[in-house]
Amino acid sequence: MVSREPVRVAMRDWPRVIMHCDMNAFFASVEQQSNPELRGQPIAVIGTGRTVVTTASYEARAFGVKTGMNTWQARQACPQLIFVVGDNRKYADTSTKIIAMMRDYTPQVEVFSIDEAFLDVTGSLKLFGSAETIAYRLKAQILHELGLTCSIGIAPNKLLAKLASDMQKPDGLTIIAPERVAEVLENLPVKELCGIGKQVEKQLADLNIFTCGQLGRASVDRLKRRFGINGERLVLMGQGIDDSPVIPPEDEEEVKSVGHSMTLAQDVTGRDALAKYVLQLSEMVGRRARRYQVTGKTVHLTIRYGDFTTVGKQQTRTSPTNNSEEIYRDAMAILGTFDLTRPVRLVGVRITNLTHHADQLPLFEKERKKALLAAAMDEANDRFGEFAVTFGSVLETEEKGSHVISPAWRPDGIRRVDVK
Repeated sequence: MVSREPVRVAMRDWPRVIMHCDMNAFFASVEQQSNPELRGQPIAVIGTGRTVVTTASYEARAFGVKTGMNTWQARQACPQLIFVVGDNRKYADTSTKIIAMMRDYTPQVEVFSIDEAFLDVTGSLKLFGSAETIAYRLKAQILHELGLTCSIGIAPNKLLAKLASDMQKPDGLTIIAPERVAEVLENLPVKELCGIGKQVEKQLADLNIFTCGQLGRASVDRLKRRFGINGERLVLMGQGIDDSPVIPPEDEEEVKSVGHSMTLAQDVTGRDALAKYVLQLSEMVGRRARRYQVTGKTVHLTIRYGDFTTVGKQQTRTSPTNNSEEIYRDAMAILGTFDLTRPVRLVGVRITNLTHHADQLPLFEKERKKALLAAAMDEANDRFGEFAVTFGSVLETEEKGSHVISPAWRPDGIRRVDVK
């Protein structure tokens, strides 16, 4: 059932009991808790120097302030809006504390992003009595210790638990029982399902599929002709079927890439203007690759133009690297193949084809000096903060990019490198 009141639902016969916990207006709520003067006020969190709203408090949302608005639009919607520059360390620390609380109830916790996670509590029901009990205890613990609220969904799988947590915000608890899945999905727009974005929604609309009920009854062969192997998965999603497990960090596959991207403070054109950002991103990628003792053989560069067209290319090296200068040179070679007369709003650098290995110094003196220099810079930056020591040409770009942590950030292990 879809629950809007505290109820008791028999879950012991469910094949799995999955919870999805989603923090409410996370960045904004953390800012309000850390600064009592902001509590009850309409606020919007923005990146350093970038005029785009990352998230807004519920007080601001009531006026129509939305993620992705520029500051002028947000101010027009809410003249009394307070802008707050995001603090990554604060959000990361809070997220880590919340995840630790979740693990008090089950070891099966999958961090989906900085402000949401899945919990498989199937094996915890005998200990705590019910998933509802776990949900209420977790919500109360987070509120008591951190002053934050969350919305929780409970369902037989991750797809439905994620859907349920979105049904009542803020501070909600929603249960979707197996016997009511078809009813819940029948008239639900397909866009409400996690994994169906605007492009897929548009392509489904071209096939006259608008609701989950229609998607669940669609011809698998027809969808496979349009979406390939994902066509079968889409039909299963429309039926509310999802067998994917909750995967704790220690069971995750090795990371496949290390990357950073940056939305620029303003759209820029020309190789020289972009080179400074590419260098900064290359240093960020190199530093985290070195921290986690991986090297990459393929360097990727992605740019997004002012009209939101995104293009990317890659270049494979003769040998893998985590040296920032080498990553930068390869990325710049790729940059020279793009049309740089068009305004660019985002730049991303990434390495793939990773090799995981124990740290050791290179054999040759020149390479050994590079490694020692990088290690010294890394040590200083670990101690004094990001870019406390950096290349001179990066300095004038500092504070120009948007440094608000991505909602997709994960606090465990190498996942921390995928910050945007």
